Order: sequence, then C-alpha cells, then structure tokens
Amino acid sequence: MADYINRILAGQFEASLCMLNQCARACPSDHWEGKIANLTFRQVAYHTLFFTDLYLSPNEQVFKLRDLHRRGGDDRLDSGPSPGLTKDETLSYVTICRQKADEVLASEFPESLEGASGFSWIPTSRGELHIYNVRHMQHHAGQLSAFLRRLGDASPDSSALRWVKTGWRS
Repeated sequence: MADYINRILAGQFEASLCMLNQCARACPSDHWEGKIANLTFRQVAYHTLFFTDLYLSPNEQVFKLRDLHRRGGDDRLDSGPSPGLTKDETLSYVTICRQKADEVLASEFPESLEGASGFSWIPTSRGELHIYNVRHMQHHAGQLSAFLRRLGDASPDSSALRWVKTGWRS
C-alpha cells in the first residue's frame, strides 16, 4: 500500500511541477515582472518553488538554504516579498525541486507518512503535508497560467499550457 501511495504522490508532484515549468517557459521576458495580485510573475514562481522545496524537507530545522536562495530570498521571513529569480534560474529550480521530490517520496514509508509534518504551522501528518504541498503548487500554477492566458497574443506560448493529469509531460 505504501508503494502505491508513494507512486500517487510522485505522479501528482511531477504533474504540478510540470505545469509550473510550462508557465515559466511560456512567460515572455517582457512580462516576467508582470503583476499577479501583489506580486510579480517572478515572485509567485519563486515563492511556489521555495515552499515546495521547504515542505519536502523533514522539518524547518533540516531545510538548508541553497546558493540560489541568496539571490531569490528566504520567503519565510516577514520582510516583504522575496525578489525571486531570473527565468533561467527558475527553470533550474524546478529541476532541483523535481529531483528532491523524487528522492523524498521514494524514501517515505507508512510510519513517516503518518508522523508529524515537521512544521509547527501545519499541524498535519507528513502524508497530508505532501498533498497540501501539491495543492499549493497547483494554486499558484493556476495564477500563473491565468496571467499568461490574459496576455493573449502577447504570450504566443500560452497555447502550450496544458493540464497534466499525472507524471511529467515532456
């Protein structure tokens, strides 16, 4: 049963990261700073990946800031929105999160999934945290996708945005 659950989680992480990747690739350079609510496209993409990376860690204390976080910022801080990354750096961060998700989900077992999330502000099990993480990615992928679709002709690649049911679509 645990292998089955891990495969389902892995498929949904892959699909969510794939859709986020599609959005980052499709965003024209001159709209990378376009506003989505109170943030820019750049900041929303970074925020999404930052928390995906964080929540894949066993807990906040184990999470290690990467070199790219020095440029993108620490989104846990209350000092306002992080600056985010360039488009190329964002696409690289998707790859990092994809690899981390593969490694983490392959190492989960029933007891770890039933254990605490590891984050005091999310009082759920680790299994539910993974679902929460996927929902968070999809929420922001939806924002980014809607932004690109509103650009219409200014974003010719927005027609490439597709719903991904499970797994990574090349």
